[in-house]
Amino acid sequence: MFDFQLVYIPFLLLVLILFASIKILREYERGVIFMLGRFWKVKGPGLMIVIPGIQQMVRVDLRVVTMDVPPQDVISKDNVSVQVNAIVFFRVVDPEKAIIQVENFLMATSQLAQTTLRAVLGKHELDEMLIERERLNLDVQQILDAQTDSWGIKVTNVEIKHIDLNENMIRAIARQAEAERERRAKIIHAEGEKQASQTLMEAAEILSQQPAAMQLRYLQTLTQVAGDKSSTLVFPIPVDLIGALMGRSEKDSTKEH
Repeated sequence: MFDFQLVYIPFLLLVLILFASIKILREYERGVIFMLGRFWKVKGPGLMIVIPGIQQMVRVDLRVVTMDVPPQDVISKDNVSVQVNAIVFFRVVDPEKAIIQVENFLMATSQLAQTTLRAVLGKHELDEMLIERERLNLDVQQILDAQTDSWGIKVTNVEIKHIDLNENMIRAIARQAEAERERRAKIIHAEGEKQASQTLMEAAEILSQQPAAMQLRYLQTLTQVAGDKSSTLVFPIPVDLIGALMGRSEKDSTKEH
């Protein structure tokens, strides 16, 4: 009698091997294929056949990875201790290098980003860290991109998130900013006094050319002061006017005699 189990068992094994060999990669994935331990090719996306036991596949994600760099203790060029953290954006552009050239490209990129961040910021003073963040971001990005190029990784952007200072340094910066504002206020006040004095000098020269204009100016000032509700009125009398009145009184007394 024919034994059907001898036919079904190999058939079932063949079906299981076929299902196990079918791999589907998404649009943003690539498969690095190794045949008997040797690199064969990069395949994907879509449907592919990987022979179990002979071929192995490593999936690689080609999307942009957002990596948070933990806070790093940095000593600036002017010996100020700060804590700086950042974000690194990168993606895999060469799956073969990312798998073969480095054991774990995510861990390697993270460690490299931390050391590069400390090295770059340590060359600058605190004021440069606070003001020139865009230039520092570009410097760190260029260094990381150059060093990870052999790993098949492209660093697209680096952004410094926070620069944390201790309380003493924050108070010192606040006092410095306050002193700077006071200095600017004094300079502006002095410039205003200078411009006012020049304007008054020009007005005095113009009024001195016409004595009648000076008298009209005094009368205008008297009118303005008289409009106030104060009971006491103080009005300066020009010395020239007093001299003129005294001269007239002396002439009148001489005529009477």
